[in-house]
Amino acid sequence: MAFNSLDAQRDAAEAYIASQRAEGWVLVRDRYDDGGVSGGTLERPALRRLLTDIEQGMVDVVVVYKIDRLSRALMDFAKLVEVFDAHSVTFVSVTQSFNTTTSMGRLMLNILLSFAQFEREVIGERIRDKVAASRARGIWMGGYVPLGYDARDRKLVVNQAEAALVMRVFQGFAQLGSGKALIQALREERVTTKHGRTFGRGDIYKLLNNRTYLGEAVHKGKSYPGEHAAIIPQALWDEAHALMVESPRARANASRSQTAALLRGLIFGSDGRAMSPTHTRKSGGRLYRYYVSQAVLKGCAADGPPIARLSADQVEGAVVAQVRALLRQPEVVLGTWQAARASAPDLAEDEVRLALERLDPLWDELFPAEQARIVRLLVDRVDVGPAGADVRLRLDGLASLVRDLATGQGAEVQVAA
Repeated sequence: MAFNSLDAQRDAAEAYIASQRAEGWVLVRDRYDDGGVSGGTLERPALRRLLTDIEQGMVDVVVVYKIDRLSRALMDFAKLVEVFDAHSVTFVSVTQSFNTTTSMGRLMLNILLSFAQFEREVIGERIRDKVAASRARGIWMGGYVPLGYDARDRKLVVNQAEAALVMRVFQGFAQLGSGKALIQALREERVTTKHGRTFGRGDIYKLLNNRTYLGEAVHKGKSYPGEHAAIIPQALWDEAHALMVESPRARANASRSQTAALLRGLIFGSDGRAMSPTHTRKSGGRLYRYYVSQAVLKGCAADGPPIARLSADQVEGAVVAQVRALLRQPEVVLGTWQAARASAPDLAEDEVRLALERLDPLWDELFPAEQARIVRLLVDRVDVGPAGADVRLRLDGLASLVRDLATGQGAEVQVAA
């Protein structure tokens, strides 16, 4: 083990104790070294052990190299002196000659401690000034590395895979207008934070308020141009924060009339991985929605499936049309009736057929959110490939919907005015 300053200080203290052997001083076996812990606090493991041993009468004299090795705070040291006096313990500094049993020794001790505390505070001010100056120049000063970046050579470097997830969060919030809905979507897509946890409300809003993604360095509420690259464009940041200014209730009411991603969590590419909804706005404010592969989101489209991006309107229209056609198939009607009879034995096959026929003309009058709810209830999975889209229905979901429609109970569909 390397010889360090603590070892040198202990050697000096042991030599002093040995010189006092004639006075009956004997070195205790335990070591009370708090290496790497600030002297500005009394919550140090070795110091707490020392105080415990003093209270148990195991220590008569405390020897230190310098008084600031015991504490650098005047008030803290006063507390220690009270403990020493209560148990008749003498305090000795090897390099600073004084005796705490005399008034002059106490005066000298307080003067030395005042300078020790002053030195600690000046050092702290210098460190804080240096951090502030560095942040003003856009320099990353270490600490927590946000999602979307890696720390290399004391700088933040964009992590392309994580940056795609950050973009997904901002775009998802701007599209959905709801942190709760975004959390549910991210959980369905099985994405996690930098530390492998599922996204929670705090994670979402902390990410959305992190100006690091604009390429800025923030210190004490002030932002400065950073050395690192931005991940989020200013326009998307402004769009997300304009929504955050609104109350959650207002955003929830507004989202009822917005176009929902009908196939979120249901659509998969030929590589077996879920495709995620995204959107963009072009000149004139027109919204264009897509479903994209995970390969595109992670910036490695060359290694992805043959179909990397699909128009959301086209694929949703094709899936809904296919579902409508399947609901009219005799075998689907029969399978749904058989599944529904498990909990509704009196339900007739004709009632199932009529319920499914009622749903078809009603579809175009439903709110987008209600359409999305019914699609999730009816569709188990959509697999897309060069040959087209393969829709797999959920007969148990069909049975549940048919029971509600046939009996007039349960989930009442919400129709747009």
